[in-house]
Amino acid sequence: SNTGTSEVVASMVVFEEGLPNKSEYRKFRIKTVGVQNDYAAMQEVLYRRFRSSDGTDGGEDQKKGKRKARKKYSSSPDLILVDGGLGHVNASKEVLDALNIGIPVAGMVKDENHKTRGLVSEYGEKDISKNIPVLRLVTTIQDEAHRFALEYNRKLREKRYRGSVLDNIEGVGPKRKKALIRHFGSISRIREAEIEDLMAVEGIPRNVAENIYYYFRQ
Repeated sequence: SNTGTSEVVASMVVFEEGLPNKSEYRKFRIKTVGVQNDYAAMQEVLYRRFRSSDGTDGGEDQKKGKRKARKKYSSSPDLILVDGGLGHVNASKEVLDALNIGIPVAGMVKDENHKTRGLVSEYGEKDISKNIPVLRLVTTIQDEAHRFALEYNRKLREKRYRGSVLDNIEGVGPKRKKALIRHFGSISRIREAEIEDLMAVEGIPRNVAENIYYYFRQ
């Protein structure tokens, strides 16, 4: 999950015996990729997850600005599922092969309606649309990974914009600030917007749009 070139994050969810094990979930703030690049971000996450021979946690583990002692993963997975197609699988296998890890990888692919369709691996694609129990499980895993990543992205975004340059503009309160960020996605895009573009945001009248426009052009 990302907000353009900021808050680039990823999630790892863990299911055991078909059920989520939330104590094993991890969130990752991507450090080596500053743009939208699913393959590179996924490779970083897999490297951080499996790089340590002692199994120490490579995910984010900070609270109130202090780094806690890193936990260990309880076990290695029997199967790695990645959110994407064959390209994501191949990118993932590059990292695993470099680390001499032989865990099988499959991609959770979606159809043109953005619904889970099947599993793809180096051996081809397996249609699971007619196997309801398997389809239900894979869809749940995919949805849970999305939820966890989006939740982390939203927390970072809220933290970044809690105190922002928009607070200095007359007429822009918390509600309008949130509407602007939701509409444009970043401060840089708000900075570049014309008055008419700013007025297209819900709750932004002309006088406030002019305040924003001229503030960034001072």
